Amino acid sequence: MIHNFSKSNSIFSQFLSEIRDIDVQGDRMRFRRNLQRISEIMAYELSKTLKYSEKTVTTPLGEAQVMTPDDQIVLATILRAGLPMHQGLLNYFDNAESAFVSAFRKHTSEEEFDIHVEYCASPNIDKKALVISDPMLATGSSMVMVYDVLKKYGKAKQVHIVAGIATQEALALVKKKFPDNVKIWVGAIDDELTAQSYIVPGLGDAGDLAFGDKI
Repeated sequence: MIHNFSKSNSIFSQFLSEIRDIDVQGDRMRFRRNLQRISEIMAYELSKTLKYSEKTVTTPLGEAQVMTPDDQIVLATILRAGLPMHQGLLNYFDNAESAFVSAFRKHTSEEEFDIHVEYCASPNIDKKALVISDPMLATGSSMVMVYDVLKKYGKAKQVHIVAGIATQEALALVKKKFPDNVKIWVGAIDDELTAQSYIVPGLGDAGDLAFGDKI
């Protein structure tokens, strides 16, 4: 199931336009904050799919019946570009556990590369709701690789992918490699993927825009 936020108009559209806008991208703090706000909205919508149960809370004047989520959530992100989105999700799912995976492209030529994972720190994800965030799903290879690593920590009962921008190619790969019940939450789906596997129009390198150029 794919939830494409560009299909409807909301303040989300403003935040998405700003992370794409070359005239706004120079402000790194604003870029990071917009990624956070995008993921906060996605977290709210995602929360509607969780399981809830009723409990009683005591107020200063009596008791109230409230609905609270039952699912234990693990928020996983791909370093370093995914950190702002991870923080946005954590702002809403503040009782969640966290997992971090280092994945990067190692080019063998200008157009060909392999995905390498160097580091992973994760809690047990068995029977929990796993939410993996990454600003860009270009080919989907990094997301698949990260999921393969996380599966070593247990079998999640549900899997969600949260991304700013994706391509149809990436979504097709994810749907092929992930469980049938995976839910994908994406800000927009762009049509073009270059020979170097960059999304067009996309937004550029999310990690560099958030944290500065790397050498």
